[in-house]
Amino acid sequence: MDIIIKSKTFIQKHGSKFPALLFWLGLIVAYNAYANAQGLSPLEVIQQLLGFMQTGFWGVLIYIVLYAIRPLILFPSTVLTLAGGFVFGPVLGVLYTIIASNISSTIAFYVGQFFGEGLFKDDGSDGLLQRYARRMRENSFETVMTMRFIFLPYDAVSYLAGFLRIKYLPFILATALGSIPGTIAFVGFGASVESFDGGLPSLNPVTLGVSLAIFIVSIALSRLFKKKEGQTSEVLKTSEV
Repeated sequence: MDIIIKSKTFIQKHGSKFPALLFWLGLIVAYNAYANAQGLSPLEVIQQLLGFMQTGFWGVLIYIVLYAIRPLILFPSTVLTLAGGFVFGPVLGVLYTIIASNISSTIAFYVGQFFGEGLFKDDGSDGLLQRYARRMRENSFETVMTMRFIFLPYDAVSYLAGFLRIKYLPFILATALGSIPGTIAFVGFGASVESFDGGLPSLNPVTLGVSLAIFIVSIALSRLFKKKEGQTSEVLKTSEV
């Protein structure tokens, strides 16, 4: 008797992902439809939420939850980070933002892992994408750290890491460490705003100066790691010749 083995189609393999994808797209569309209908920019959305974020323990919880689910609606992290500095101050703002950003990175990582399952496998080819994916899997910590330092889009890095199915522990450690300079700088910018009534904000020069200094250091680090990234790529190309 002949045994006929039928290979599964793409739809059969990944059909279970479509409802989740539709739900995700629905969240993005719903948020953007609401913001557009109200004529709200991301900054204006945050301004409407500031009152809720200033209510003690519940304000902290609201901030962390909003930050955690932010990648799902593609809301910019910078705006929320600035708000964290403004509401909670430089010290608590950094603490809460680090906690919230690592949770949001974890969510984006596992969403990427879910949708990437079975879609991108190492077939042993020498294509640019395959080489970079292989390198990211083999040197996860260093690669993610470099991507964080050179300010690649925050959520895109998390989704990509999950999609390529790198190990979670090196990913989250590199994210936590690599995001610290930028987090301190942007929380500091937000904390330097002493009052804001819709016009020009009143700024604390000391806090602003410290955050600017940290931002300059983070830019210097990003250039250093970008240079190192380029040197590593050259080594890879040379080794393949």
